[in-house]
Amino acid sequence: MNEDIFQGKWKQLSGKVKAQWGRLTDDDLSVAEGNRKYLVGKVQERYGVAKDEAEEQVRSFERNLH
Repeated sequence: MNEDIFQGKWKQLSGKVKAQWGRLTDDDLSVAEGNRKYLVGKVQERYGVAKDEAEEQVRSFERNLH
């Protein structure tokens, strides 16, 4: 999913994002506003994983949306 589509569907996706990564706060999601890089960074921070692992988790999440 490209960045524009991710941002465009953010309001619809934010609930699914929250379900996937429950440690993310509502404030995290509000600030993210569809910014994929921010989301990757927050997943990395909240879950204590490497950047590559956080990136893969977000990619996997995107693939499972289809």
